[in-house]
Amino acid sequence: MSERPVGIDELLERVRRELDRQTPQEARDTAAAGGLLVDIRYAALRERDGLIPGALVVERNELEWRLDPQGSHRAPEAVGHDLRVVVVCNEGYASSLAAVSLRQLGLRHATDLIGGFQAWKAAGLPVEG
Repeated sequence: MSERPVGIDELLERVRRELDRQTPQEARDTAAAGGLLVDIRYAALRERDGLIPGALVVERNELEWRLDPQGSHRAPEAVGHDLRVVVVCNEGYASSLAAVSLRQLGLRHATDLIGGFQAWKAAGLPVEG
């Protein structure tokens, strides 16, 4: 028996139930406490709008390979499954799907930034570049 097709709005609603999504201030506090902000925006957006200081830049198509603590292509920052990861996209949509994907890899504290980079910037938090 196959499931009925799910539209993206319904899918987002479903996956976000699994996440403890963070405000820009909460994400800043998570990073200050040793968590990892991961910027998955593509290069043109990073060049246009700047970067969150200290965030790890990993484009979306490489995310799972770079954040899997057991993976052969992992980033040095991917130190274990208990790592607190906050995924940042431009406006907070793609990051929800990405965070759930990281949870499927066992990163049980993965979540995302509500409103994405644009919310971070609008909150007056640090941006460089």
